[in-house]
Amino acid sequence: MKTMSKKNLKIIFFTTLAIIAIIIATFMFIFFTKVDSATKTFDTYKNKWVKQDFKTMYSMLSVKTKETITEKQFVDKYNDIYNGIEAKSISIKMDNEDEIKDGNKKTINIPFSIVMNTAAGQLKMPGYQVTMVKEKVNKKKQWTLVWNEKMIFPSMEAGDKVKVTQEPAIRGAIYDRNKKPLAINAKIVTVGIDPKKFIKSKDANISKMAKTLDIDASVIESKLKSNENSDQFVPIINMLASEAVKIAEVNKLEGVIFNKPIGRIYPGGEAFGSLIGYIKPITAEELKKMAGKGYGSASLIGKAGLEQVYEKRLKGEDGATISISKQKYGIDVKNIIVLKKKSKAGENVKLSVDSELQKKIYEGMNKEAGACTALNPKTGEVLALVSSPSYDSNAITTYKSNTQAAEWKSGNDRFQNRFKDAYSPGSTFKLITAAVGLDKGKIKPNELIDIKGNEWQPDKSWGPHKVTRVGERVKPVNLQDAFIYSDNIYFAMAALKIGKEEFIKGCNNFGIGEKLPINYPIANSQVANGNNIKNDEALADTGYGQGEVLMSPLQLALSYSAVVNDGKIMSPILEGFNEKIKPKVWKANAISVNNIKFIKDGLTAVIDSADGTGHAAKVNGIALAGKTGTAELKKDDKDKIAKENGWFICMDTANPKIVVSMLMEDVKDKGGSHHVVPIVKGVMEYYLSKVSK
Repeated sequence: MKTMSKKNLKIIFFTTLAIIAIIIATFMFIFFTKVDSATKTFDTYKNKWVKQDFKTMYSMLSVKTKETITEKQFVDKYNDIYNGIEAKSISIKMDNEDEIKDGNKKTINIPFSIVMNTAAGQLKMPGYQVTMVKEKVNKKKQWTLVWNEKMIFPSMEAGDKVKVTQEPAIRGAIYDRNKKPLAINAKIVTVGIDPKKFIKSKDANISKMAKTLDIDASVIESKLKSNENSDQFVPIINMLASEAVKIAEVNKLEGVIFNKPIGRIYPGGEAFGSLIGYIKPITAEELKKMAGKGYGSASLIGKAGLEQVYEKRLKGEDGATISISKQKYGIDVKNIIVLKKKSKAGENVKLSVDSELQKKIYEGMNKEAGACTALNPKTGEVLALVSSPSYDSNAITTYKSNTQAAEWKSGNDRFQNRFKDAYSPGSTFKLITAAVGLDKGKIKPNELIDIKGNEWQPDKSWGPHKVTRVGERVKPVNLQDAFIYSDNIYFAMAALKIGKEEFIKGCNNFGIGEKLPINYPIANSQVANGNNIKNDEALADTGYGQGEVLMSPLQLALSYSAVVNDGKIMSPILEGFNEKIKPKVWKANAISVNNIKFIKDGLTAVIDSADGTGHAAKVNGIALAGKTGTAELKKDDKDKIAKENGWFICMDTANPKIVVSMLMEDVKDKGGSHHVVPIVKGVMEYYLSKVSK
């Protein structure tokens, strides 16, 4: 066998290298000159579309398209339209993708469809088609897109405008139990001016208008300033149509004109401000927080009270129409509806509240700081929730006069919603101590307890801390006596006999420490901070309603309702009964049935007995029971100047219809809890007379 010569080996070697080089060069040429498929290019484009990356979309357009529209025009057009229609969650799908083949074609049409969420609902839009062209871009062949307005909507053409017409939902109304309106939509009056006529007697008109409307002249001047030569209506204030005297007076001025839009009005007035609340324009922060929940920059939203609590139900769903406006010489000649969503009115809410009772209570409290709850003990229906002083919601949704503004600044905070807060209950808490003590066998109702003097402590280990009672009594006292005289020492001793753990458990039977089962944010009650009574001194103080115990007026009213409802506490109900809302027991055995009589007799004696702390509430012919309470707001035992809050809780017992729980702040120099008694008496007389007719 012949051996191959070195020369031949070299030839073979170099030939092999040449072949490899050609293969590599060919591969590199193919690799670096390969053009993505049209479908792949469009896939990239649609992904950028979904992300609303309009700048990148523009970079993928054909050379000829870029000659007809600049990047800024393209990006602005999409931003304006998509922001206007509130485009979100965009999904784009190529139709018949498997059938699209590039081959050697230089032009390909790709059909596709779009689904997106908009202000008018979900838009499902078929019928799109994009033309792809293969052309050199920066000396490199690639697929680009031919763009025109049909890529926004298939029926759109150059020069067309996309319009969004909003159809705000009608907000649901709020009514009382008798269908009397508390928050409704009705015509208001916008007082405005025709500038060219008004400025003929400018200074005199401004002065008279400001005086009549009770506003600063600067309010009118600032609104008129930039509109003196305008032919447009310049709004000054909104006001209620019921203010007929003011409207008639400003109507005498030349250039004053009126509009009558629909606004939110509150017929219940000041007595209902804290309960019903108000609506106002949504803020940028709220709009961000409420993203995706049907709000726009012009939306109104509940800011306080039931307007806020029931916002989701009252709001309804806004409607909108997206249309393409065909224009000629800048004038609409035809509208093509792309998508339409009808508005859906909000839900009307009927409360369990009696508006006349609410007003009667508010009137009786005379704008002094305090809170009151009234309820039906048999059903749990809340008949009134009053915070005093309050505000007229109309002044927030229309306008606030200077007189009203000054009144709001003086005195107690009108925007503090007191009926939702928790307070020291004072001696009204003795009901609960009595119920727990009787249940545990630590209080024997007829047992006489011999207590000497008006100060007491079990031994010297308490140091200077002592329990005091009002007035020194010589005779021993039983449970009924302790209620009549509101004996702090009796109930402090009872709490110590019960013990901390059992006392807390007994309080839990009344729902103390739990969130109240009501769709209103009422503060939680407590026996003590952290549900832990720290020592015997604190336990004794808690027994007569001091210490760290806190309760809302509603929680106290519910607790007392058990006395006239066979020991049961009903779930509080703020809405009128319907198929979904029915009376329901919340605490089945708050007071043992065998002990109800002892407690009821004691609370009845508080009013019937001439010595009773609530005797001033006695009404001849009506069986009432109740309890006063004075809560000392001391920082410590040395605090001699602390303020006091006064309580009185009252209920009818023969055929129970109402329990009223009222707190008045700062009553130390007004007679303590005795200041509250006649106010509640007036409420009881009014309501029981009304329901007996």
